Amino acid sequence: MATTKEEDGSRGNFLRQFRDSNTKQLKQVTAQQFQEVWNHYDTDGNGYIEGSELDNFLREFVSSVTSTEVGPETISDAALVELREAFMDAFDDNQDNRIEIGELAQILPTEENFLLLFRRDNPLESSVEFMRVWRQFDKDNSGYIDADELKDFLKYLIKQTAPVAQPTEETIITYTDTMLQLFDQNKDGKLQLSEMSKLLPVKENFLCRPIFKRLFQGSTLSPENASKINSYDIDRVFSLYDRDKNGIIDDDELQGFLKDLLELAQEDYDEDDLKYFRKEILENWDVNHDGKICKEELKMVLLQQGKIACGENE
Repeated sequence: MATTKEEDGSRGNFLRQFRDSNTKQLKQVTAQQFQEVWNHYDTDGNGYIEGSELDNFLREFVSSVTSTEVGPETISDAALVELREAFMDAFDDNQDNRIEIGELAQILPTEENFLLLFRRDNPLESSVEFMRVWRQFDKDNSGYIDADELKDFLKYLIKQTAPVAQPTEETIITYTDTMLQLFDQNKDGKLQLSEMSKLLPVKENFLCRPIFKRLFQGSTLSPENASKINSYDIDRVFSLYDRDKNGIIDDDELQGFLKDLLELAQEDYDEDDLKYFRKEILENWDVNHDGKICKEELKMVLLQQGKIACGENE
């Protein structure tokens, strides 16, 4: 039986309560316990364990296997540097030098069905697929996934991944509450686009290449680097979003493309931001005003943004 936070706090190591007292192995944690661990180390609530939070987690993760008299402070700074390097090499999948919720789910022995909700081994192919899922479960077209819609989504996700062992309704409710606690950053009781995107990861965002990040995040970009956006880059981007290969990016394809662009500019966004961004992009670069993006229009979007980033005028 896990100790209370107060009892464990007196011993200075939060993780020790989740280890078997005899074997020192981590015990399987429930969804609620996973949430407790996450909230304990993500002290600023920004959705990542990083910086001093990460150092604290690593010190306690290692020292939790020792006796109660040995605290995390016994790990030297030099040893911490080596530990962080080895640990992040093993678990930091996207190499951003911080731990995300899905990565923590790979570290802790989480109950199987709950672990499936993070989809680390089976991410969506692209943001086009993400937007299709979003439309499917935002049934009232409110621009948010509320608690009931999230519950339906979690049922669907587990059924798709593990059709044999289905959790009870009570467990689904627990998972729904836990997911809202973990991913609902603004605590409004529902998930907006940026919050849902962290729950439902995408396999590849080609626009995350450094050259595109500099373009759409407004960083300084030299004309030399801007010129590196070539026909191959444009063809590759277009093919990634033109999923039905009909020669245009439209509907969910366009929404997925715009979501990825928007994600480069800001971490916190909702469907109103997406609609505004869509309006701006189409007004400026949809030459024939058909509400779609063809390859030539995509080329103008990318190259014109390159000129802006380089400080060039038309």
